[in-house]
Amino acid sequence: MSEWSDAEPPSHRPPILVAHNLHKAYGQRPALRGVSFMLESGHVLGFLGPNGAGKTTAIRILTTILVPDVGDFQVNGIGAAQAEEIRRLIGVLPERLGLPKHLTGIEYLTYFGQLYGQSAARARQQALRLLDEVGLANRARSLIGTYSHGMRQRLGIARALVNNPAVVFLDEPTLGLDPRGQEELLTLVRRIARERQAGIVLCSHLLSEVEVVCDDVLILNAGQVVAAGPVTEVVGHGRRQELQASVRRIQVPAHLMNQAQHVLTALPEVLYATPTGDTAGWIRVQLALPTNLMDGRQGVLPADTHLNNRILAALIAAEIPVLSFGREGGRLHDVFLQLTGEAIP
Repeated sequence: MSEWSDAEPPSHRPPILVAHNLHKAYGQRPALRGVSFMLESGHVLGFLGPNGAGKTTAIRILTTILVPDVGDFQVNGIGAAQAEEIRRLIGVLPERLGLPKHLTGIEYLTYFGQLYGQSAARARQQALRLLDEVGLANRARSLIGTYSHGMRQRLGIARALVNNPAVVFLDEPTLGLDPRGQEELLTLVRRIARERQAGIVLCSHLLSEVEVVCDDVLILNAGQVVAAGPVTEVVGHGRRQELQASVRRIQVPAHLMNQAQHVLTALPEVLYATPTGDTAGWIRVQLALPTNLMDGRQGVLPADTHLNNRILAALIAAEIPVLSFGREGGRLHDVFLQLTGEAIP
């Protein structure tokens, strides 16, 4: 994905998905305000934003459920006005996937293959291939009701691939999976993009997984694009912005978090202190640093040591044990917080 212009991507292939100036309002409330982006085939795009940012509205437009008030989009060169053709070019894994427990995996996929006009024999043959592709070949004839959550997610991805789509939309595909299940599913997503040369739009609240699997990222806030581009560039831009305001991550005993927040926010250098949401006891502290403190050497802040000492001294004086202390920066999570001002659930 590149900057939003009419320029052709560096690969010299036309992008598989292009959205231009999408606007949508519900009554007087705007949901999207001029959203534009492009996605190349074989790439995974992380589609991010806090609750209410416009992600769901954008996805519903791109999957032809909603019609934009203004703007247009194309999938593999097919315009939004040809909604039926676009539906044949996309695959979707919704966040809440309802599956018939009384069918087997192969029966389920065969049924959808036939809905796309395939003969029963061809649909069944493709169903077997897809089940093998997502690692469910040995459970092809098992009832879906006996599948684990991770297996059902894999089956949902296989279902999204039945029509050999040019673009696949995956909404929270790893939600509810254990770490191993998450890693395996993300590896599958990456492989699908590369081997099938499909464009994948991945919606997720787990920014660490977006960093791992996505080539590009799009961050929405209040219906507008606030960051877009390759993950490394977006994170790098956030790191440069970090020079104006430093961040610390501090761990204290969980039962003392409220007291620690009160002590920290009382310091004049602290803009805010909020729980990270990662693990109980961790606090993210945003420090306001005047630009004249920077010496220009790759973001080195000469006053860092004194600030750290004052923070630690304040906590120690309040008899709050400090279990861990360090700088934060250069992660997608940090950039997201800078641009949206909200914490990830």
